[in-house]
Amino acid sequence: MLLDLYGQLLPERAREVLENYYNDDLSLAEIAESCEISRQAVHDRLHQGLNSLAHYEEKLGLLARFHEQRAVLQAALADLDAGRTENARLRLGQLEKLL
Repeated sequence: MLLDLYGQLLPERAREVLENYYNDDLSLAEIAESCEISRQAVHDRLHQGLNSLAHYEEKLGLLARFHEQRAVLQAALADLDAGRTENARLRLGQLEKLL
């Protein structure tokens, strides 16, 4: 999910390695062959990319905000299903503030 949110902020080569590894399920050896670099270089780019993604999330917090918004929305939907419309309204007001 971090790659989806922040992938465009990564250098192209780091993003390519992460996408190949996580989205395409390629091994380090397969990525090394397709990128014409060593397995060690793939490993290094993978870890550098992951560190960068974690840093972006630490600073920007988009994933944390997304999870918070989703939790409030799910709680509002549960309140509606249970007939607690006033609670649902309060939660939707809370969600509006988060957006």
